[in-house]
Amino acid sequence: MSRTQWEASLSLGFSLSQTLFLVILPQAFRLALPAFSNQLIALLKDTSLVSAIALADLTMRAQAVVAETFLAFEVWLIAALFYLMLSLFISLPFLMLEKYWKWR
Repeated sequence: MSRTQWEASLSLGFSLSQTLFLVILPQAFRLALPAFSNQLIALLKDTSLVSAIALADLTMRAQAVVAETFLAFEVWLIAALFYLMLSLFISLPFLMLEKYWKWR
């Protein structure tokens, strides 16, 4: 935020805490929200790489099921749909927050 935001709120008689919580943080939150949601979704997608370091996750479980049942297409389709649902579950609240903060 620019210094003029601080100066304007202080000239209107806001205290430092009022300036921070009523002027600066809402603007900073609105600007940081898309980047935060992108990082959170990328973190979810990167969990599929955890199987490379031998921790059990959805990808590793899917590989085990494919080895047992030989239904590769069906298992990977279900795993992909599960990741899609998780991504949507995370991204939809952020989308609603972004729309809400756009109006303010």
